Amino acid sequence: MQIRGGKIPKARELSRFGCELSRAGQLHLEWMTYYLRNERSAALTCRRFGISRQTFYRWWRRYDPHNLVTLEDRSHRPHRRRQPTWTTQQAEAVRVARREYPRWGKDKLVILLRRKGIRLSTSMVGRILSDLKRRGVLVEVAALAAPRAVRRKMRGRPWARRKPRFWPIRKPGDLVQLDTKELRPARGVVLKHFSARDMVSRWDVLEVHERATSLAAAHFLNSLINRMPFPIAALQVDGGSEFAAEFELACQQRGLPLFVLPPRSPKLNGQVERSHRTHHEEFYQVIPDRWSIAPLNSQLRRWEHIYNTVRPHQALGYRTPLEELQRWKSQPQKAECH
Repeated sequence: MQIRGGKIPKARELSRFGCELSRAGQLHLEWMTYYLRNERSAALTCRRFGISRQTFYRWWRRYDPHNLVTLEDRSHRPHRRRQPTWTTQQAEAVRVARREYPRWGKDKLVILLRRKGIRLSTSMVGRILSDLKRRGVLVEVAALAAPRAVRRKMRGRPWARRKPRFWPIRKPGDLVQLDTKELRPARGVVLKHFSARDMVSRWDVLEVHERATSLAAAHFLNSLINRMPFPIAALQVDGGSEFAAEFELACQQRGLPLFVLPPRSPKLNGQVERSHRTHHEEFYQVIPDRWSIAPLNSQLRRWEHIYNTVRPHQALGYRTPLEELQRWKSQPQKAECH
């Protein structure tokens, strides 16, 4: 007996039993038919279909010629499903927290809920999120496509230089990484996001401009110096043209060391590079409702405050940059070289 075109012989006769077999059920029926037509030889049937006798006899015991549904695979669903152990109030608290911060995972939400006096395990918060998504109560925000980067050649650098091999990182501000990212949030809208990240405290300063020019970078440098809660000892940038000309001159006038990375080495600016993804997913994809520069920078300032004072950071043991800065002031760490 052979199955051709997804159907078995005498399908009309089988339809009288009020069932339509799946592919697996059809195959099991073929075993039984071959077995009955060959003098009930289990050995021959097993060799013919390449199955073990244990498997064949298990299906033979189930087989009922008057009820072909017995040839279908049984459900593997457990008889007793695990019931939710969280309360409605706890689920609502998780939903509200996730709605306020749509890109924060269960690890960060646990810290946020704990601050509000709601103590839940990380795994329970994850199960609550999964349940909310399954029931359609929680809808994730669609991701935006990242633009392709364009490389440009650079001229000589009068002030910038390579970072010394053993540059000590002793305290916040000893080295701040800078970078830009192109944003295309809507059709015909192109923005340039500027980020600065302190390597010790993970404190970020953010700003958005219409173009990534050296004049815009010099303006961002002023914002950076004014908004960092500690003095800056040195800056590290890539070879982008926005970090030359006016920006380099501004650093020189302030006597601020400027270290430029070798070509094609973004990993050396890894902290600020990774921050782009966080700000893209947790701010640009969920918060802005207007894409003009002034209101967008206003919203970005509020997000910067949340990022530095509210959002738990896994790299800091789920402390905020503000808490890490306070911890460092009370217990200064040993110097590190990068």
